[in-house]
Amino acid sequence: MIAVVPARYGSSRLPAKALAEIAGVPMIVRVWRQASKAKSIARVIVATDDERIAAPVRAAGGEAIMTSPEHASGTDRLAEVASKIVADIYLGVQGDQPFIAPDDLDALAEAMRADASIQMATLATPIIDHLEWTDPNKVKVVCSADCHALYFSRSPIPHARDGGMPKEALRHIGVYAYRRDFLMKFAALPMGVLESIEKLEQLRALEHGYVIRVVRSVAPSIEVDTADDLSRAREAAGDSTR
Repeated sequence: MIAVVPARYGSSRLPAKALAEIAGVPMIVRVWRQASKAKSIARVIVATDDERIAAPVRAAGGEAIMTSPEHASGTDRLAEVASKIVADIYLGVQGDQPFIAPDDLDALAEAMRADASIQMATLATPIIDHLEWTDPNKVKVVCSADCHALYFSRSPIPHARDGGMPKEALRHIGVYAYRRDFLMKFAALPMGVLESIEKLEQLRALEHGYVIRVVRSVAPSIEVDTADDLSRAREAAGDSTR
């Protein structure tokens, strides 16, 4: 099993966020280190379009490979890696997960290994903060009784008709597991209507009728989408320069 961390330099909401330092360590290096601690992962590769991201990863002892700057999504970047480096299962760990728990990566891997019918899986964690619930930068997911994703949205879902935040509210965590054949098929699919509206690539799979298994996170972590998230990440790491 291989973990791939797709990272591009030109992030729209937080430019160059992969290089943002958290307690003196570039965020992309923190993600690589966390993924490397997972027992189920044999190899961790940072896939990027910019040498400025590759350089600190290599300096820290990690592996980084250059990929096309034309990719529209992290999945496309992951598929390029999969076309060159063969594995049975790939974990795509977004480069804005500096505190992702190795146990969560192992749990996702275990779900894939335990059930050969699962082609794609991802992580989610309960939402307990109302601000997170209403934040469009935090993606929500609703699931079926058998833990399959029904929909992902930037809006608060499920909507509570009687008011308040439902106890079933879940935040999606940007980590995916794919079997190789499905990954290559998924990356070749045309962008769906819902995907283009929400700007969420995982909706492409649902729109084309594929199933995404959702695994509950054992250790929810900070996902860095905005400058405020970066400040929270620095505070969590005890960064006195925040």
